[in-house]
Amino acid sequence: MVKNLGIDVKPPKSECQDPNCPFHGSLKVRGMKFEGTIVTDSMQRSVVVEREYLHYIPKYERYERRRGRYLAHNPDCVGAKKGDWVLVAECRSLSKQKSHVVVEVKQ
Repeated sequence: MVKNLGIDVKPPKSECQDPNCPFHGSLKVRGMKFEGTIVTDSMQRSVVVEREYLHYIPKYERYERRRGRYLAHNPDCVGAKKGDWVLVAECRSLSKQKSHVVVEVKQ
């Protein structure tokens, strides 16, 4: 059984027993959603997602490119790898630095 997250994403084809999976476990998503690239996947069920964005500088009337890195939970059913473009959603804190979860792998 796959839960409805309330956002427009395709549910994964495989199932998992992860209690922190938003589709098959009890984890609820809320707050902001963003897309980014996976930089590191060497941890167990965790990935580092990097997103780039533009920040406006009023003095020079120009934009500068910035980037931020976020730790995110990677459930077994999603199975995102290094270099994938993913959709990440905010959730409750899972550890000291991890409060996001990978919801979908974009192609």
